Amino acid sequence: MSTSNKTFTLVGPDGRSYSSVLPGTFGGHRGGKLYGHLDCRAALQAIARGGYVKHRVFFADEATAIAAGYRPCAVCMPREYATWKKTRPAKSLGAAQKETRP
Repeated sequence: MSTSNKTFTLVGPDGRSYSSVLPGTFGGHRGGKLYGHLDCRAALQAIARGGYVKHRVFFADEATAIAAGYRPCAVCMPREYATWKKTRPAKSLGAAQKETRP
């Protein structure tokens, strides 16, 4: 039986890359700070168009992706995305939305 010397580059909870003998179970996009399933339709389409690969990252698990500050993909993880969206802080009011005097 032969052993493989292949290693995978994953992102840890601190956002830093590290080598692992095990592949990641979730993929993500560093620029968009989002993560999802490895077979995500949106990610695979972006890769097929020639984009995304340069900024692609991988995580050992979902908890690590969240700890690193990534959000769930709205396409392949709609329930998780909806939960994330509900729990994120509200945006502050911009100057145009501030209360006006009558």
